[in-house]
Amino acid sequence: MSTRLAKGGRLIDRTATQEFSFNGKRLKGFKGDTLAAALLANDQMLVGRSFKYHRPRGIVAAGPEEPNALVNLGRGGRFEPNQRVTTTELFEGLEAKSQNHWPSLEFDVGVVNNYVARFLPAGFYYKTFIHPRPFWKHVFEPIIRQSAGLGAAPKDRDADRYEQAYAFCDLLVVGGGIAGLQAALVAGRAGARVILLEQTAHFGGRAVVDGEVIDGKPADAFVTAALAELGGMANVTVKARTMGAGVYDHGYVLADEKVADHTPGDGRPKHRLWRIRAGKILTATGAIERPLSFAGNDIPGVMLAASVRDYVVNFAVSPADRTVVVTNNDDAYRTAIALKEAGLAVPAIIDARSNVTGELPARARSLGIRIEAGRGVAKVLGGKRVTGVSICLQAGEGAVIDEIACDAVAMSGGWSPVVHLWSHCGGKLNWDTTNAHFRPDAARPPLNHDGGAMVYAAGIANGAMTTAAVLADADAQAQAAVTALGMAPKPAELPYAAPVVEGAMEAVWIMPQGATAPLKSKMWLDYQNDVKVSDVQLAAREGYESVEHTKRYTTLGMATDQGKLSNINGLAVLAGALNEDIPQVGTTTFRPPYTPVTLGALAGEARGEIFQPLRRTPMHAWHEKNGAYMEPVGLWRRPYTFPRTGETHEQAVHREVLNTREKLGLLDASTLGKIIVKGPDAGRFLDMLYTGVMSTLPIGKCRYGLMCNEQGFLSDDGVVARIDEETWLCHTTSGGADRIHAWMEDWLQCEWWDWKVYTANVTEQYAQVAVVGPNARKLLEKLGGMDVSKEALPFMQWADGTLGGFPVRVYRISFSGELSYEIAVPASHGAAFWEACHKAGAEFGAMPYGTEALHIMRAEKGFIMIGDETDGTVIPQDLNLDWAISKKKDDFLGKRGQQRNHLASPDRWKLVGFEALDGSVIPDGAYVVDSGVNGNGQRNVQGRITSTYFSPTLKKGIAMGLLKHGPKRMGEVVEFGTFKNGVQGTLKARVVDPVFFDKDGEKQNV
Repeated sequence: MSTRLAKGGRLIDRTATQEFSFNGKRLKGFKGDTLAAALLANDQMLVGRSFKYHRPRGIVAAGPEEPNALVNLGRGGRFEPNQRVTTTELFEGLEAKSQNHWPSLEFDVGVVNNYVARFLPAGFYYKTFIHPRPFWKHVFEPIIRQSAGLGAAPKDRDADRYEQAYAFCDLLVVGGGIAGLQAALVAGRAGARVILLEQTAHFGGRAVVDGEVIDGKPADAFVTAALAELGGMANVTVKARTMGAGVYDHGYVLADEKVADHTPGDGRPKHRLWRIRAGKILTATGAIERPLSFAGNDIPGVMLAASVRDYVVNFAVSPADRTVVVTNNDDAYRTAIALKEAGLAVPAIIDARSNVTGELPARARSLGIRIEAGRGVAKVLGGKRVTGVSICLQAGEGAVIDEIACDAVAMSGGWSPVVHLWSHCGGKLNWDTTNAHFRPDAARPPLNHDGGAMVYAAGIANGAMTTAAVLADADAQAQAAVTALGMAPKPAELPYAAPVVEGAMEAVWIMPQGATAPLKSKMWLDYQNDVKVSDVQLAAREGYESVEHTKRYTTLGMATDQGKLSNINGLAVLAGALNEDIPQVGTTTFRPPYTPVTLGALAGEARGEIFQPLRRTPMHAWHEKNGAYMEPVGLWRRPYTFPRTGETHEQAVHREVLNTREKLGLLDASTLGKIIVKGPDAGRFLDMLYTGVMSTLPIGKCRYGLMCNEQGFLSDDGVVARIDEETWLCHTTSGGADRIHAWMEDWLQCEWWDWKVYTANVTEQYAQVAVVGPNARKLLEKLGGMDVSKEALPFMQWADGTLGGFPVRVYRISFSGELSYEIAVPASHGAAFWEACHKAGAEFGAMPYGTEALHIMRAEKGFIMIGDETDGTVIPQDLNLDWAISKKKDDFLGKRGQQRNHLASPDRWKLVGFEALDGSVIPDGAYVVDSGVNGNGQRNVQGRITSTYFSPTLKKGIAMGLLKHGPKRMGEVVEFGTFKNGVQGTLKARVVDPVFFDKDGEKQNV
């Protein structure tokens, strides 16, 4: 049985007992335990059931590679499914429940699948559930959906909070073993900004567990000294419990920090997601021990040899009284020695190699451990836990030559470097025949934007297999990375580790080598998804020769561990079935995250009222203080109106419109999108983006422009200003800034990647104030500092200068039809400049106005609004904007789309104005009815309203809309369908010019 040892346990605090529960049973562990260690200490070998056959499953590993031991953790608002017990730190009151069984873990009726396994081979679902067709919807699909999944989905609102943070460094080191520590020391001593990440709570990795000696001292002393030195460097940040999740282009890395996973409810964020930009990345991520494929290798009690060693050394937990070690390499002998020194029995070491020599086997022999060379495991005996092993000749077919009673099996099939982060951005791999694993190819690393290496691999993650080689490789790789950063590594003596003479490993993919079909059908590759050696061989026979096809046919490597234990063995079995070398079969694609990241961390603070970010202008606090009624505009909150005491919103809006028309209005226009486009090819780029010509725009002038998507439909509009020979500033709609910037980058990165153009979204870097009305110029002249006369600053021009002591850029543009200036200031000056405008403008009748007054005034002038006059089906020609479409350009985005028959049809609905005959406001969205009815019995329509308001300026309702042959029907009376108080009716209106006010533009040009 598994139990707690009386002494030892380098990571636990025996004075701090912690109670927890598993499946409702109260158990005890120590502070420092993982949940896996605590379960084993309480002899809980059975922890779950496999997905397909519901076979008993026990703990097989000690880290994130664990495929079996997943539990439902917590309850209520802190319930989380599929949590690995091997990476879950124990805490007081922890509640865990096993998954994927019914009615209980000990007795699961789903195990019946195991007894009909011969009828459920790999790919059976491709061949079944097809006929009869009606059965799929009513029989097969409901059964499959009921059976699918592992843990239960959370139902309650998450009780925890999460954070996101940003960091920048010269070198990011992922992995806190001796390789990562040595690399961080090299870079830190050179003066580089270094961030060191370790996914566990402790540093040192395997070297500490295995008792390695560095510079004549235990490896633990090296780790302590290294952390102390790094802690004293202001340029180095060291973070434990932080997993490097993914590496992306341009040195961008996501890392998941478990802040309060082990201290729930203490007020700290549960997780913190780090978004890191690194000049270079060094992956010192270690290696994962591979299992061996022999019959019954999934029975609870069969574990990885190094993991058994971890539980004994780190947690003083004995997985069994009697442990048989099965291996093809010398490293597993360390486990046998550790067990023996802890006072436990090792009945035998079964070594597939016929010639077993070296220091570690010699030490095992000196401890009296029996070594069976050239032998393999025919099968493991037992059901819900190991009771023994049958051994055979490795070179044979599985005939049993002996049986050994035992409680656990510690297996080791060699080590596979963790190459996931190296591979995320395209790093290539080489097959290392000596060690039978893939390792990074230094000649084909992930590249940075400048063509240099972006990622360096170090230590065992780079294929260095001994402590001395790990330290030397880490030192060399760190020096290379620091040198590539333009820094000079400081000379320092390399830590010394005495070499250990180890015998060569022997690649063993099937045990025994000539195993019969019945044995292969019990050799498990993917423990969670129940994929066997026989399944992969069947896939090869049925023509699934691509590793990606085999993966999908068998579900190999598609479990929550992403094939960390199964992939290499599966590739080798597939290669053997195809009579090919493993490198020719290739690998599956490594994708982030390395281990699952909770959705809470990915969402961060985006929950509740801030599910989306709340964007506020620099003047937001002033608006709230002055009673603004706010409305959402994209992610912004903008003042809809500024109602005074006793006013309705409608009255307030009308007051703001009239005051702006007659005196002076001030609008917070900071939300207006502002995108810088710069570079030798910027003009060429903008000519493709806009329907008009922007490359010929003179410096200091502005031009209105339209953007269309590829289909020709109007997407955005705004004023473009030419700043200098290579720089333009593009204004977009408030809700369109991010979308249009992404649109620009999409074309630059995917289609016109060789054009020399740079874009930057500077929307939030500037506050913008619209000073509007007959007294606008008077206000600016009172502020003083620059000439804003009609002669110095004509309409559709801009100028830099100073107003009232503020640095400004003044645009002479108008969206209201009034004399208007839009003034941009740095965001930090926005609130102060806004208040200065109100103070100086008081004598001129200055009054703030909101978005509704803005909309009314623009409609009075017949100006379109993206999202009102457009809905994704409207082209510029529909809005009578033909004048904004260049007839000189060969091409622009949307040009060919607009030439399609339907979009070029003369029968399209076009923009006009409408005035109700009785002066009322036509309902928004109302349709212009036509004669006849359609197939649904509804009246035909020939147009619709896009914008409708009561105009306080004109004292009547006005509307803009689309009408078939609209511009040719001026003066005609049309009929709108209405629906009010449950009663259908009609409303008559006259077709008029969409410009209702100051058609000649005299007011804006003064």
